[in-house]
Amino acid sequence: MLSLERFEEAAEVVKRVTQETKLVYSDYFSATTGNRVYLKPENMQFTGAYKVRGAYYKMSTLTEDERQKGIITASAGNHAQGVAYAAKCYGVKATIVMPTTTPLMKVNRTKGYGAQVVLYGDVYDEACAHAYKLAEGHGYTFIHPFDDEAVATGQGTIAMEIFKELPLVDYILCPIGGGGLATGVSTLAKLLNPKIKVIGVEPAGANCMEESLKLGKVTTLAAVNTIADGTAVKTPGSIIFPYLQKNLDGIITVEDSELVVSFLDMVENHKMVVENSGLLTVAALKKLEVKGKKVVSILSGGNMDVITMSSVVQQGLILRDRIFTVSVLLPDKPGELSRVASVVAKENGNVIKLEHNQFVSINRNAAVELRITLEAFGTEHKQQIMKALEREGYQPKVVRTNI
Repeated sequence: MLSLERFEEAAEVVKRVTQETKLVYSDYFSATTGNRVYLKPENMQFTGAYKVRGAYYKMSTLTEDERQKGIITASAGNHAQGVAYAAKCYGVKATIVMPTTTPLMKVNRTKGYGAQVVLYGDVYDEACAHAYKLAEGHGYTFIHPFDDEAVATGQGTIAMEIFKELPLVDYILCPIGGGGLATGVSTLAKLLNPKIKVIGVEPAGANCMEESLKLGKVTTLAAVNTIADGTAVKTPGSIIFPYLQKNLDGIITVEDSELVVSFLDMVENHKMVVENSGLLTVAALKKLEVKGKKVVSILSGGNMDVITMSSVVQQGLILRDRIFTVSVLLPDKPGELSRVASVVAKENGNVIKLEHNQFVSINRNAAVELRITLEAFGTEHKQQIMKALEREGYQPKVVRTNI
């Protein structure tokens, strides 16, 4: 049972391996949402995510015999690192089964804590099934990443810290993959103050908890499709599901495109790197239909590899109209390129790249294509540049392209 006594015990235990992640008040998100928004930066933990809480507390509850058999788990990355680190602290062997799609950085960091990594399956659920087989075959002790009361208790210590810093919190936004974090946070929040609202946030392409709560039973999705790899789960936990039915006050789903622009918001306004699953609660802020409330967004992790990061930044700039490519047809004669450049310069557009295609038409005198990739301040500035080109007699067309 998840009890107040267990949560208090866990809060003391996890202090051995966690960094203090004090709430960060966000002027930016407060201004844009009309609420008082605070961020709980679990991306600043030593392992880069909150998962070390549940993993370490679970490890503390095992018998010496269970530890010495060796530990095994399945994870898309953050739980893997949490278990690997906890196992290192206790001096026990750890085997981690990770989906083949797991970012290389998460794989290498897990190995860096001394764990043996086995790559299997395309999604977490397939990796988990394989981990169970290995556990049975080798006698390992299995630590489930979310469907375990002790693990959920460890994750719930986040709520204890939030409450101590902000006793009058109104809303807590919590990312959901399988539901372990949301179970711990919502259960403890209701024990401390039944008036606190806890809202779960899922990727729209992996909304297993929303579907399960809607149907009143644990439900498996046919497939998941999201850039939030840490929450790409087909089936939520069955052991913890009753807790969520009782304590969760609602679900918000977020599209991948919303996560992309939220990454830019966090980097530019808070100088923080937060992984896609951790950005779920940031993207959900604008979907919370309340005003004047004290809202805490849990940033669950920051383990994003550089390649993913560069892709997210690029797509975010495009989605925000901070970067766009315009195609202009013009006669192939001296001075035309200079004329177009002059128009753009007058509107303070910053040219990033030029592509001159002389073979767009058989009649080069009639038309050659100039593609200009520009940096703008946003949608309004982009439209201003487009209108200026139109006034000069051009017919600019925005084209979809990579930077």
